[in-house]
Amino acid sequence: MPKLELRDVSKTFGEGLDRLEVLHSVSLAVQEGEFVAIVGFSGSGKTTLLSLLAGLQGPDTGQVEMNGRAITGAGPDRGVVFQNYSLLPWLTVYENVALATDQAFASASRQERDARVRRYVEMVNLTPAIDKKPAQLSGGMRQRVAVARALAADPEVLLLDEPLGALDALTRGTLQNEIARIWEEERKTVVMITNDVDEGILLADRIVPLTPGPRATLGPELEVSLARPRLRVELNHDARFRRIRNDVLGYLSAMRGRTADRHAESEIVLELPDVRPVDLSAAVRT
Repeated sequence: MPKLELRDVSKTFGEGLDRLEVLHSVSLAVQEGEFVAIVGFSGSGKTTLLSLLAGLQGPDTGQVEMNGRAITGAGPDRGVVFQNYSLLPWLTVYENVALATDQAFASASRQERDARVRRYVEMVNLTPAIDKKPAQLSGGMRQRVAVARALAADPEVLLLDEPLGALDALTRGTLQNEIARIWEEERKTVVMITNDVDEGILLADRIVPLTPGPRATLGPELEVSLARPRLRVELNHDARFRRIRNDVLGYLSAMRGRTADRHAESEIVLELPDVRPVDLSAAVRT
């Protein structure tokens, strides 16, 4: 039984002429302990897909399941890390992470919850900043707090919605290594949304492309059989890495071209009436 599964899922927004089918007939199975990266262009519906897995939205058709049961809402068994950090600015690093542990482990003793908070703050290398507030942290440090908070609740599944998209290249590279290390330690089931193909190959066991929207659907998946740990510098010289990257990029580019052609063919040409301005000069003279 897959840990997560989408079966023939479609999602539409709007009504009438504004109705837009964002996702169409999406099917995906994610196994226990697997790291899956869904890659695609901006605006293709990646965040909508993750929201369906998180239970923040429901499908119009099809089924979204976890452990064989329908997902009907958000739950502590799924931790979500968003791109925009989503930290409470008036709380410290410790207090932001404690929000998750206090809710998920309400019956545990104060000492046990404290130990759990400190464990995950240390895991993301933020112990020296444990008493600082978000305004005192860099963007990369804030994202580490978000990761620590998600993990501290001990979810079965970790959902990452382009968590590194707003970071500079150096910070992004550092956090990619941190996510890979944490996954090796925790072995959570992870679904990551990204528009960076290289990032997906660096971190995931499997790459699944999402076609350009509207009516986006999943394309053919590619297994990433590269040995771990993976170092970006070394991967650049690996023929298998280049082949996987070229396959994913080639597929996405081809699908974007087909989508553009389809839109061009479906364009409606409206004939405008032959309207001419009224000559008011005669009226002015009289």
